[in-house]
Amino acid sequence: MSLSIRLKSTDVVAVGLMTFALFLGAGNLIFPPFLGQLAGEAVVPAAAGFLLTGVGLPLLGLMVAAKLGGGLDRFTQDLPKWAAMLTGIVLYLAIGPLFAAPRTAVVSFEMGVLPFVGEESTGALALYSAGFFLLTLVLALFPGRLIETVGKLITPLLVLVLVAIAIGVFAAPQGVVAEAGMHLEEPAFIYGFKQGYQTMDTLASLAFGIVIITALRQRGVEDRADLTRYTIIAAIIAAVGLSVVYIVLSYLGATSYAIAAGAENGARILNLYITAVFGDWGMIILALTIGLACLTTSVGLMTACGEYFAEVLPVMGYRGYVVLCTIVSALIANMGLTELLAVTIPALLVVYPIAIALIMLCLFRERFAQPGIVFAFTLLPVLAISIVDGLSAAGLSFVQPLVDVYSHLPLQSSGLGWMVPGVAGFVIGMLKSGSPVRQESLA
Repeated sequence: MSLSIRLKSTDVVAVGLMTFALFLGAGNLIFPPFLGQLAGEAVVPAAAGFLLTGVGLPLLGLMVAAKLGGGLDRFTQDLPKWAAMLTGIVLYLAIGPLFAAPRTAVVSFEMGVLPFVGEESTGALALYSAGFFLLTLVLALFPGRLIETVGKLITPLLVLVLVAIAIGVFAAPQGVVAEAGMHLEEPAFIYGFKQGYQTMDTLASLAFGIVIITALRQRGVEDRADLTRYTIIAAIIAAVGLSVVYIVLSYLGATSYAIAAGAENGARILNLYITAVFGDWGMIILALTIGLACLTTSVGLMTACGEYFAEVLPVMGYRGYVVLCTIVSALIANMGLTELLAVTIPALLVVYPIAIALIMLCLFRERFAQPGIVFAFTLLPVLAISIVDGLSAAGLSFVQPLVDVYSHLPLQSSGLGWMVPGVAGFVIGMLKSGSPVRQESLA
């Protein structure tokens, strides 16, 4: 039996701030302003939808991870071994070296560095990504120090910068909230709900749970109940912080028409707004914010990838995988943002529904008589539809006949066509398992 260790309040807050910083990347900063501008007076329901998928699902993912006592290996423990490994490898490659990690470098470069060096600068992205991931590597090689380096050093600085932005937004708004839904072709809540996917934080929650638990263990916390409690506290602190950031940035976007009407993305809106509020210092403030946010997220992703691959593919140790993942991330970052996003969105359409389904299943796992059967019948239809959606988004025409069939599914127009088949599969799985709940849960 593990001894119970009580962390100091400052350490608990530091773990929470570390968790907040791990999630707060470039996407978290650029999507809410664009959402707010498009929604106008409908910014409240739009932001509510965004908070549900951008904060609620990641919070739930971390809580389930705390309950299970681990990372993705715990989420997939009821799948066949080959399916669990395949799911883990695909997800970690998506949030790691193939998509999310390179995006942290590219977005921070384009928003924080490119305005200073100019579009004509050659080789600037290559130099920046090399330096960015070298710093990431140095921090990720020592996961036990994440609370000190990220939670107690980098994140407080990031929070101070974000507070300065928030004060500027509300003290000197650059316009009034515009007419509701000027550019939206669907309900504001649904639009915000789908935009929350783009943060990729629900996927990250499956990985960051083990990062938090590892950091806590490095502080001497070993008792299962204490690990669960501190992880949930950290998740709540992170969720509150992310919610505040999203609300501020959504309001920023909703009041940005006067200075950023017709902006092509949230990065441009944020750039123009911060410069208008803070003058020449605005560019420096924005560069510092984006750089710190992206760095902490990159460190968390590389740490999670290193820990996962070292466990499931022990051909090399944690540090070897961290080095490999950072090198691959630096190379892929040189694709540029447009090309990277073009392949990221189809991949998200495939893996995101699976991640959501896994979280919901694991939330009630102990109540299933035969979890393996329930998981299989639920995940298979979700996987089938999400693969078709991903291939369609990638522009592959051979799936069009299937897309035409799936178009009649409930909620398909909202990007949630997988939900009803998943629920139907869940019901069938519960019936096939022979008992609605484990016998011990009836006692």
